Amino acid sequence: MIKPTRLGHAVIRVRDLERSEEFYNKFLGLEVKGRGGDRMVFFRSNKDVDHDLAILRIDADAPGPEETRVGLYHLAFEFDSFDQVREAHRMAREMGVRIAGYGDHGEIKGLYVLDPDGIEIELYAEAPELKDTPLEQVLVGAAA
Repeated sequence: MIKPTRLGHAVIRVRDLERSEEFYNKFLGLEVKGRGGDRMVFFRSNKDVDHDLAILRIDADAPGPEETRVGLYHLAFEFDSFDQVREAHRMAREMGVRIAGYGDHGEIKGLYVLDPDGIEIELYAEAPELKDTPLEQVLVGAAA
């Protein structure tokens, strides 16, 4: 039996490299760590890793993700505090980032957004104080 120590990184295909780089850098706050010519951008979420996400440019007319096909469901990024999830919700609304849903996993609350190609991204944090309160009520009710 083999046993990895952790998932090292994920690489996703995107239609427009610049548009996706802006999303992952400006909205999600990932640091651009490097480039692979004009086809790839490598990102890291923290200084402890070389990179944990990369994007690879493919054809602009490539079909998007489909819910009924085998493949990636979503990527998830953990935040240090629930206040960062609140801020992500505010920024998503302000920047026109599509919100895909609100996740309630007991003491974990996750905001689901779509990147420019429709890839789902979960942004989550522990929020034990909100265990019994639906996330949508917390975020949408607060934004109203």
